[in-house]
Amino acid sequence: MEIIPPAGIDAYIAGFPEPVQAIMQEVRRVIREAAPDAEEAISYQMPTFRLHGNLVHFAAYERHIGFYPAPSGIAAFQHKLSGYKNAKGSVQFPLNQPIPYDLIAEITRFRAEENLAKKAARSK
Repeated sequence: MEIIPPAGIDAYIAGFPEPVQAIMQEVRRVIREAAPDAEEAISYQMPTFRLHGNLVHFAAYERHIGFYPAPSGIAAFQHKLSGYKNAKGSVQFPLNQPIPYDLIAEITRFRAEENLAKKAARSK
């Protein structure tokens, strides 16, 4: 069976129940605000923001929102993420708890600065 990726972030979000859609729209808004120059895409079959390379991804699951800011984004904020299930490049925010939108914004800004610094280093 072939997996057909969603046509865009709107289509991806529309495939979830209303309460989860509202959370994902807020995650999307927070990321856009934190990295206004980032481009939206679908990558790895999930909403993705790119700014001189992958910036962050997010996805909805039955019991959590997955946030994927790359290993550097997790490592830099490990102290703030310790209360959440996380791995090398991902963190799970349970749907039955308040979503830490401010932390998502902070991590996104960190990743944007990181990607811009890498681009600047390559340009030298």
